Amino acid sequence: MRPPGEMAIRMHSYACNFRKGTHFMTTYNVGLLVGSISSTSINRRLASALVKLAPQAGLTLTEIPIVGLPFYSSDHDAAIPAEAAEFKGAIESSDAILIVTPEYNRSIPGVLKNALDTASRPWGQNSFAAKPSAVIGASVGAIGTAVAQQHLRSILSFLASPELAQPEAYIQLREGLITDSGEVTDESTAEFLLSWLKAVHAHIAKTLSPAV
Repeated sequence: MRPPGEMAIRMHSYACNFRKGTHFMTTYNVGLLVGSISSTSINRRLASALVKLAPQAGLTLTEIPIVGLPFYSSDHDAAIPAEAAEFKGAIESSDAILIVTPEYNRSIPGVLKNALDTASRPWGQNSFAAKPSAVIGASVGAIGTAVAQQHLRSILSFLASPELAQPEAYIQLREGLITDSGEVTDESTAEFLLSWLKAVHAHIAKTLSPAV
């Protein structure tokens, strides 16, 4: 058994079991938000790994960039900047949104908060309303972005975005676990990430299914 300090995955008392070869009748197009704009971001490496694994879970992940968004201001509500309008449109045209977030000072990065504010405004034009979402994040420490994710979930709840509650995914990204090209070098980590993506698929299907 690995020592606790070397654990790659932090889960909250949840086991997600899927048979190998599961067939997905529907492939969902999921918008991907990466909450870091750093060129050396470990969360971008995690996002790349998820993009590679997603087709096995019946998902197609497409990044929706946040780096070029202007700071949100209500002064722009009457005439939304083109970059903001394009961003909102990409959110709305996605079946769901997956957010990969770092943890900065026990919260989410300002650039990600700005993106969420942009998507939710002007008042009455909340692009996240009823949009299924899921969050995941990586850090080099054992906490694995747990506190940042709790802040993010609180924001998404206010935005009326149905969130995947379980399994939670807190990734402790030790050196070499995921390569710059998104290859996962540890089999158990790859299996967990794939099972988590399958849970995302199930969450989307349940959320988007018409009420009986």
